Amino acid sequence: MNLPRTQPGRTAPASRRSAVLAVLAAAQFTVMLATSIVNVALPQIRAGVGLSDSGTTWVVNAYGLAFGALLLAGGRAADLLGRRRVLAVGLALFATASLAAGTASSPGALIAARALQGLGAAAIAPAALALAMDLFPSGPGRGRALGVWGAVSGAGGAGGVLLGGVLTQAWGWAWIFYSVALGSALVLAAVAALVPRTPGRRAGRFDLLGTATVSLALTCLVWGLTTTRGAGWTDGRVLGALGGAAALLAAFAVIELRRPNALIPPRLFTTGRVAAGNLLMALLGSVWIALFFFLPLYQQQVLGSSPLAAGAGQLPLAAANMLGSALAPRLFRRIGATATVTAALLTEAAGLLWLSRIRVDGSYLADVLGPSILVGLGLSIAFVQLTALAVDGVPPQDAGLAGGLVNTTRQVGGAIGLAALATLAGSVTAHAAVHRSHVEALTAGYRVAFTVSSATLAATALLALPLTRRTGARTTTAPTNPASAPLPPRTSRID
Repeated sequence: MNLPRTQPGRTAPASRRSAVLAVLAAAQFTVMLATSIVNVALPQIRAGVGLSDSGTTWVVNAYGLAFGALLLAGGRAADLLGRRRVLAVGLALFATASLAAGTASSPGALIAARALQGLGAAAIAPAALALAMDLFPSGPGRGRALGVWGAVSGAGGAGGVLLGGVLTQAWGWAWIFYSVALGSALVLAAVAALVPRTPGRRAGRFDLLGTATVSLALTCLVWGLTTTRGAGWTDGRVLGALGGAAALLAAFAVIELRRPNALIPPRLFTTGRVAAGNLLMALLGSVWIALFFFLPLYQQQVLGSSPLAAGAGQLPLAAANMLGSALAPRLFRRIGATATVTAALLTEAAGLLWLSRIRVDGSYLADVLGPSILVGLGLSIAFVQLTALAVDGVPPQDAGLAGGLVNTTRQVGGAIGLAALATLAGSVTAHAAVHRSHVEALTAGYRVAFTVSSATLAATALLALPLTRRTGARTTTAPTNPASAPLPPRTSRID
């Protein structure tokens, strides 16, 4: 006789669930930390390993490429093989790759280790988010959990810049990777001790063809976009990669419509506000990653800050991020999803518009501190609410995939935004350098990047109005409780 199954952790005491959530949030923090921790240390890494200009870029890109391209596969693997198992494997790979990056003595070894880090992150992020959603039903509990998720995600981005500066200045660049390896190992031990075992959610086979097609498509897309920073938009390699990505994505759509075990089943977009959440998250991501790229460069290359000072300058942004994440669930309950998302995006847009007024002879207090607080508040509130929309109404058997999808849209959106903004800023800087000093030309490029980022978020806020309202009739409260959806019969226990 088949007995009904309960969602893992839902009946556990509140203190136990809080401890598990803390462990899962620490896993997400580690992933976000590795995204930004290398930014401040790139000059030291280049000198230490002997990287070329393009090689230095790929220290960042190799991680983002593997992470963005394989997130969907990681999410579906978590659903099929067991989320705790996939999370543990991802953390083990992440720690090993981080240790390898710290001991790398050649450019190839370092870049390969960063790609393996991205592979581990692609398993960690969707599995951890799905496990967190399993812990909390819809309502205030889930809202608070998503608030924690937003806080650690934003703090990981800002904290990476800070920790990278501290470690690089104190002990050298290798320690940024050793610290990530140690943190990953500690989180893995906590997962083994506290996170409950979870079974695979669905019978059937893994969609290998769909996974290979979309992973290759995203690889071509991210590679093509990141290559534009050095080669330009008209380079044959860039055009070939982008054309290949378009063809592969079209092939993926055809494959998914014909397969019963599709990697992205169409039903995922028929409930809740999944499509709206992912589209808006992609646009938010296009600005988010670029922010943590340009702001430390302005502080170091124009204001003359040390790596440590540039990292410490991110603390107010991180504090505002944590405050906004705590406020997000309350704002949702008081004014609803549409108003919350719109207000958050406009707040961040105002902060970026303020940053577009940076000066060559400026200072941190006058030019960076105030806008950083606005950006941190808006970013965190928007992230929390858009994550909620992106997993809204998703049945339990697809929760890992939904988590992978929203992370994929953010990561790919970030790659698109960073490539476009870096190319634009570089063009402006090159043109301005003809008649201005080097720091004046750099400042001109950064100002344009922040201006375009602000305009992008303002347009996203306008787009959020019809998108969230049009689907709002389906969900008028907090995200739907996945426990209310029927579970398919389980044929065997995988984990």
